Amino acid sequence: MNQKISQQPLASRFEHLIQVIGSDRFLQMRGLNNDLPFYICEFRAVEAFEMQRMQRQLISSLANLSVPCLGGRGVRALDINLYDLSIELLQAREGSSDGSRLWDEILTVEANVEKDNLLELLQNVLSIEDYIIPAIGERLQQTDFDVLFLSGIGEVFPYIRSHNVLNNLQSTAKDKPTVLFFPGEYRHSLEQGASLELFGLLHDDKYYRAFNIFETQV
Repeated sequence: MNQKISQQPLASRFEHLIQVIGSDRFLQMRGLNNDLPFYICEFRAVEAFEMQRMQRQLISSLANLSVPCLGGRGVRALDINLYDLSIELLQAREGSSDGSRLWDEILTVEANVEKDNLLELLQNVLSIEDYIIPAIGERLQQTDFDVLFLSGIGEVFPYIRSHNVLNNLQSTAKDKPTVLFFPGEYRHSLEQGASLELFGLLHDDKYYRAFNIFETQV
C-alpha cells in the first residue's frame, strides 16, 4: 500500500502542494460541489520549524510559476499568522490607563493570573467575531492575492480555536482558496465524522467543511 502523502518526507509534500495550489483546478475552485474552498495542510507538531521554512519556500516558488488561468503569472499567497496578528491587535489597542497599551497590561498580569482567568481574558480581548475575523477581512480587502495561508494555529491555542476561525471565515474568505496549516491531524471516520486533532492529541472540535489538501488531486 502506498504511503499517504501527509506521511511522506517534507520534500514530497512540498512538491504535492506546489502541484495542487499552482493548478488551474485549485485556483478556479473547480470540483468543490458547493463546498467551501477551505483546505487543511496537516503536519506533525515536531515539524513546526521545518514547516515554517517550507511555507516560506512555498510562497516563493508559487510566485515564480507560470499559471495559465492567471495569465501566465505566478500565484500570489497572502500569509496570515494568527499569533502575529493577535499580538498586533493587542499592541494597537489602548489599555485601561492613559498612554498604556493592552499588550503591555497583559504581559504585566500574566505571571500572577490564574490560567483559567488569563484564558478568559484573552478570549474576550481577541474575540474571533469581533476582532480576529474583521482584521483578516481587512487584509483580504487590502491585498491582491490568489490563495490565503493561515498559520500560527498551535501558538494561539486554546484562546483561538481553528474550527472557530474556519466557521467564522465562511462568509469572509469564500471567494479565494484558503489553506490552514494545522499542527495535528484532520481525521475522518464513519462513526465520528471529521475532526481537527491538535498536536495529534487534543480534540479541537468537529469540522466538516474543509478538504485535506494532501488528499486533493491536481
